Amino acid sequence: MNPTKVFIHHSSYVDEGAKIGESTKIWHFSHIMSSAIIGTNCIIGQNVFVGANVIIGNNVKIQNNVSVYDGVIIEDDVFLGPSMVFTNVLNPRSFIERKAAFEKTIIKKGATIGANATILCGNNLGNYCLIGAGATVTKTVKNHALIIGVPGVQKAWVCECGSVLIKNSRSYDCTECGRIFTMDENQNLTKQ
Repeated sequence: MNPTKVFIHHSSYVDEGAKIGESTKIWHFSHIMSSAIIGTNCIIGQNVFVGANVIIGNNVKIQNNVSVYDGVIIEDDVFLGPSMVFTNVLNPRSFIERKAAFEKTIIKKGATIGANATILCGNNLGNYCLIGAGATVTKTVKNHALIIGVPGVQKAWVCECGSVLIKNSRSYDCTECGRIFTMDENQNLTKQ
């Protein structure tokens, strides 16, 4: 970490051993644990906790009041909305230590998680998926899927730009940016 190329608000704590990329900003009252890795050009909002062994890619925006626990991997260009929640143990009990049972959760490139959403551990979120505000994710999410509700269900497909795709006879089209997608035999979208 080059301290001249990283902004860390004086009220935040960055433990020795944490790695933070250039042009990253860490705002008020946040705590970054040792062995956490944060990429370049990230914004870590107020009151954010980043646990040990967490990996955060480049250009990630984490809004206020988010805890990213051990076992979470966040790829590039991900947006985490205010007060969204990750878990890392499926069956927690205060009187049983289950640190060896932490489940891995991967948030793929370009994904967005809305405010107050909850992501149960062990479920991966696909590239450019969009998790609606307040949704609860209980299973793995496909690339470009729009998930809403409790429990979260897929309601549509979304473009890389975040707009809902329109289904045509042979493709899924974005009316905002013009991208065109096709569906493969495994029900995955592919950009043309």
